[in-house]
Order: sequence, then structure tokens, then C-alpha cells
Amino acid sequence: MPSKKNEFKHVDYNWDDAVADKLTPIESLVYRSNILGADQRITNTGGGNTSAKLTEIDPLTGEEVVVLWVKGSGGDLRTAKVENFSSLYQGKLNALDATYQARDDKGYKQAGEDAMIGMYKHCNFCLNPRASSIDTPLHSMIADKHVDHLHPNAVIAIASCKDQEALTEKVWDGKMAYVPWMRPGWEAAKVCEDAYAAKPDSIGILLGQHGHTNWESESKSCYETSLWVIETAARYIEEHDKGDKTFGGAKVESLSEEDRTALLAKFLPVARGILSNKVKFIGTVQSDETALRFVNSVDAPRLAKLGTSCPDHFLRTKIQPLYIDFNPKADSFETLVEKLNAGIEQYRVEYKAYYDACKRDDSPAMRDPSPTVILIPGVGIIGWGKNKSESRVTTEFYNCAIEVMRGAEAISEYTALPQQEAFDIEYWALEEAKLQRMPKEAPLARDVVVVIGAGDGIGKETAFRVAREGAHVVCADLRFEAAQKTADELAAIYGQGIGVAGTGISGCGPAIAQAVNITDRESVQKMFEQVTLAYGGIDKVIVTAGVFLAPGQAGMSDDQQFDVSFAVNVKGGYIVGTEANKIWTAQGLKGAMVLTTSVNAAVAKKGSLAYDTSKAAANHLVRELAVELSPLVNVNGLAPATVVKGSTMFPRDRVIASLTKYNVEFGKDDSDDELRDKLAMFYAQRTLTKSPITPADQAEAAYLMVSGQLSKTTGQIISVDGGLHEAFLR
Repeated sequence: MPSKKNEFKHVDYNWDDAVADKLTPIESLVYRSNILGADQRITNTGGGNTSAKLTEIDPLTGEEVVVLWVKGSGGDLRTAKVENFSSLYQGKLNALDATYQARDDKGYKQAGEDAMIGMYKHCNFCLNPRASSIDTPLHSMIADKHVDHLHPNAVIAIASCKDQEALTEKVWDGKMAYVPWMRPGWEAAKVCEDAYAAKPDSIGILLGQHGHTNWESESKSCYETSLWVIETAARYIEEHDKGDKTFGGAKVESLSEEDRTALLAKFLPVARGILSNKVKFIGTVQSDETALRFVNSVDAPRLAKLGTSCPDHFLRTKIQPLYIDFNPKADSFETLVEKLNAGIEQYRVEYKAYYDACKRDDSPAMRDPSPTVILIPGVGIIGWGKNKSESRVTTEFYNCAIEVMRGAEAISEYTALPQQEAFDIEYWALEEAKLQRMPKEAPLARDVVVVIGAGDGIGKETAFRVAREGAHVVCADLRFEAAQKTADELAAIYGQGIGVAGTGISGCGPAIAQAVNITDRESVQKMFEQVTLAYGGIDKVIVTAGVFLAPGQAGMSDDQQFDVSFAVNVKGGYIVGTEANKIWTAQGLKGAMVLTTSVNAAVAKKGSLAYDTSKAAANHLVRELAVELSPLVNVNGLAPATVVKGSTMFPRDRVIASLTKYNVEFGKDDSDDELRDKLAMFYAQRTLTKSPITPADQAEAAYLMVSGQLSKTTGQIISVDGGLHEAFLR
């Protein structure tokens, strides 16, 4: 079998002896797992398990014991670390079979089989808290030291053929054993153990509809065997590839990228609104060549209706996707929406029928019957999930399903899992328990929050504040570099999530950066178009961008100062609000908007005529937009005062001018921060609370207004000024 890098064409050979030879045995297992998981053709996100039976020192007896290290429940091979592996005494695991066989309720899909999951923790080595995978007995019952259980597309393609057993013998030249589909668990592991014993010269087992398991005595050779199994399957498929006739050939032509982008920008909010009849969803678009080849094909309707095969896939993609019979060259946008509405309605009816036909006495209640994958000819695939990470995984898994179907149809005929088997995975008590153990969703976990002015000051603090509540944050600013810095900082804290799907900006994580000039409607439209392609829509918009121009500043005339001040502080909010409302209206989902005004709007004073009057107009804009956008959207205003720290409105020269004006002592060598602190403390003494006002104070109020806690408040201005009695509303 191939053992050199250049001998593999369909997988990446990434083993490096220079790295591996320096690792401890458990580190070597993690290394093998990571390089397997790094190649999408080897296994999907979160799928598969690797293990090693290693000699450890028992902390109680000081004696050597064999410990099974296996990737734990919920882990991901690509990103796994040592702490993502469970560790169990192999001897105790072996002894568990006697416990299982003595049960009266043992048997495939019986209560006794599921109850064995709870017994694994009694075998934990060194009190390892990592929950064990459902595949733990599979790894335990294979006697070899190193075991890989993977979900490669090429292998699942063969495992999904109608003649999968015969193909197993043919493709791998008798080196692989075969086990028909069984739900993972103790009984499936016992069948694999028997197959292992019955074919002692085999190097692995094909698991019908599922994937494969292989083994070796050394970690490197186990890695190479895994690659050989996949490479062999992929080569066989490619030898039979149908080229232009794949999936029966093309039925429709794809839209141009420009037309597709325009259609998706209109369609995604509509689809999101219709799907989100119970809870909101975040979308991911896949419109690359592979996705389009499938959705455009003659066979796409037939194959889509069959559903996916691998249980890892349909746990995210559901039993089947929603295929919309759309002709991009002939059908209008209105026709597409009509077909979407009819399709979702029918999907929900059919899903309930599937649930009713397959449910058991102890089945969990039916979950949301809406589709999580939508296929549109000429446009692509749209996957949906509770957050961006999940929607990327959902889309990734359907990408995998497409490759599985392509391979199966190339060499034979694709077959999906029977509906009852699919149901028994989807509504398995163990899966339901896993869902119930998941932490409560953060308040904004399903929301897309656009923060305009996120490059610094109040906007940056607001971006961080809503991110702490789980929001998907669009960091928008006139200065793209500043917006990108904020988005990068958020990504460093919260990560990009898992899943590797998404075309263009739709492959993003929970924070993105956008450049926008709010005085230019076309710029605002472009920003919202990108946000929609990234996430599927919007929920909250917070505008903190503003400009303060004092007389004589920047060489502007008084007239120019008025023009710029009103363009940014008033018209900008109007443009953003009216453009955002197009998306809110298309979604039909509740939204919230916050405009940042100022307490200066209520206090007449010398030296800031253009600023103060523009902010007074902004206050009334809040009220006008609250009326215009009701009842779907709440619009409120945030009125800060004297926020010196981190504000671009307080450059060094303005701070020095103010300190001089108020006779506050300062040194010429004082840093910018020291100067700002002195001015902030001076301003604080004019307030009732005697405390400096910070960007974080403003961000807290902005979050409050979009959190839903003030859902019955609209058209109001909330001042965060420390208590300036001059600004009390009259």
C-alpha cells in the first residue's frame, strides 16, 4: 500500500517523522488525529474517532496498566488536544461485557445497550472528566493498539451503494471486512469484534452507510492504513467518474456571480424570516462549482429526496433537504419566493408525517420541522443553524453528502438509510440527552448585530459588549482597518467556530469587518448586502458613528461644518435606518435600532453650534424612525456626554484646548491618556454622580436597548451622562 507522500492523490500525506519522533505516545495520538482531521476528504468536522491502547502507571497501585485513550464525545479531530480524549482502563472495559451480557434488557436498540454508556465513567483512568464517545466499545473490542474510525466521503460512497458488500470485497481486494448498517453502540461493536476475529488478515471494516474502521500496531502505520483505505476508494470512484454526465448532467445553467449575489441579497432575509417561525436561524451559502453542479443537475430532485446516508450528516441536515424547483433563467424572484413558501409548508407536513410514522412510545417530542438545508438550482446550497458555526457545519455536511452521492452514483446506485433507522438516530435518547446537556444559549446567540463606528470608542466597546452576549457582530466603520482590528480582536477571544463551509464572505466566523460611509446610500447598501450574504439577515443595528466639528477646526467654514455635521449625525442615521428596514421588512422578524445622539441636543451652549443642532435633529430622527419602522422595529437613542476616553472626538489638541479653557493644570509632557483622564475627571465633577463617563458605560446602555429587556420602549432617548441636570428633558 502507498506509504510515501507522492503516492497519494486523493488525500494529503502529512505525517512528519521529525515531528512525530519527539512526541510522547499520547501526543502522537493527538498528532495523528489532528493531521487526519485537517483533510476534509478524510473526515468531517466533529466526526470520527481515533484511539490508542497505551501503557500507563496506575496512580493507586503504581503498577503498569493498559489504558484506552479515545477521542471523547463532542470532540473534533482537527482541533483536538489531549484534554479532548477520554481515558479508560482497558481491563475494566473488557470486564463490562460480562455486565452487559447479564442484563435482561440487552439487545440492539434496547435500554440495556444505551445504559452501558453510563458504565464507562466507572472505567475512567485518573478521574478524566472527558465524556466517552458512543464508539468507545468499538475501539476497545478491536485488539490492535491503534484504531481509526473515520467518515471519508469516498468510503461512505461505497458504503452507500446498493451492492456495498460486494464492492467492499472488490475495491479493497479482500483486505476489508464488511458489517451492514447498525446504530453505534455495544451491539455494533460486538458485531465488529466478530468480523475482526473472523477475518484475521483484514486491515479494517467497512461499516454500511457509515464509514470505516482500521487498525495497526503502530501509530504511523495506522495513519498510513487509513489513508490507503480512502485513497483506494477514491481512485476506484475516479476511474468510474461520469464527468459531464455526473448526476445525469446539467438541467439548468448557473446565474452569473453578479446576478447570484443580487438574488441572494434579496432572498436570504425572506427565507430566514419564513424558516424562523419558532426560533431564528443563521445562514451559510455554498455556491462553488461542486455545489452548483449538483443543484443544477437532472438527478438533484431524486437524490435530494432520498436524503443523506451517514448518521453524522443527517443529524445536522435532517432526513432530507428542501429542493426548490427553480429555473433561474425563466422564473421571477416572486416565483422563487412562492415556491419557497409552498416548499417549506409541504416540508413541515412531510416531516410531521415522518415523525408520526417512526416515533416510539418513549421518543422525544418532535423538534422544529423546518428544513436546515435549501437547494436552489442556479444559485447553490443554503445551510441554516442556531449560529454561524452550526450553519457552516450543516452546509459542510451536505457538501459531504453530495460527494457521497457522486461516488455512489458513479460506481453503482446510491441508497440512503431507511427512514426508521434515520429516525432512531435523530431521536435517539442519547442524542436527546446530549441536547439537554448543552448550555443555555446566550441572549443574542441567534442575532446579527451591526455596529457602525466599531473602530474605536463607544462603537468598539459596544461590539465587545454584544459579543459577550453571543451576538454575531458586524464591525463597520469608515476606516476599514480599524473595523478589521476590532473584528480580529473578537475572533481572538471567541474563535471562528467549527465547520469549513461557506463561499466567499459566507465562510466567515461570528465577527466580520465592513467599510461603510453612512452618508452614501450606495455604500450602506453594499455593506448590508455583504452582511446578508454572511449571515442571512440582520437583527439589531447600533449607530455610534458621529462627528464633532468646532468652529475653526480643520479649516472648514461654518457652512461646511453644518453640511458635514448634519450629513453624518442626521442623514447618516436616516440612510442606515431606511436601508436596514428593507431587510427587517423582508424577514418579518422583530428588530431594534439605536442611534447615538448627545445630551448636547438638549443643552444650548457656545462653541458647538453645528454639532449641537445636528444632535437635536438626531433626537427627533429617533422619534420619526420609531414611527416609520413600527411595529416591527424599536428605535431608541443613546445620548452620551463627555466621553473622553477612547473617543476620536477628543484628539490631543482638543483636550489641551479644553483643559486650558477650564484652567485645569496639565504638563506638556503628559501622555494622551493622562490628559484625557484629567479632562474626564473635570467633567465628572459637573455631574450628580461625580464619576467619569466611559465608552463601556455607553455600551451597556446600547446593549440594554437591543437586548429585548426594553421591548416596549421605542422613540425614547436614554441619557448616559453621569447626571447633568442641565440636560434633564423639559
